[in-house]
Amino acid sequence: MARPLRIDYADAHYHVTCRGNEGRKIFSDDEDRRAFLDRVQRSLESYGVRVHCYVLIGNHFHLVVQTPKANLSEFMRHLNVSHIGYYNRCHRRVGHLFQGRFKAIVVEADSYLLELSRYVHPNVTVKLWLRELEGLLIS
Repeated sequence: MARPLRIDYADAHYHVTCRGNEGRKIFSDDEDRRAFLDRVQRSLESYGVRVHCYVLIGNHFHLVVQTPKANLSEFMRHLNVSHIGYYNRCHRRVGHLFQGRFKAIVVEADSYLLELSRYVHPNVTVKLWLRELEGLLIS
């Protein structure tokens, strides 16, 4: 069965997520996160996409983006392929890094965009707090 077509139009807003294959890490350390953000910046410049907010978590990321040129798939292909190449080279590995295709939900209302921002921004804070709590429980 064919994959459903993505909804793609000029100036669309999307909530994009991409997860590590089998729930594995796609960022092992701060250097990986810096390299990914560098690739995000280069991809933004190449494709004219705008990022409104983002969060990078060990095994996945969230981006809230706007695509003035209706080119989300091209942008994400460039971003993901460049990160896979970097990650596999640096960590001496081969094969898939991401679990399937990226997920993208169209954000149609300004009110939902605000609510989405409220979800994405504290997401990393909750993850860090849980990690600290786990450390306390293990001790």
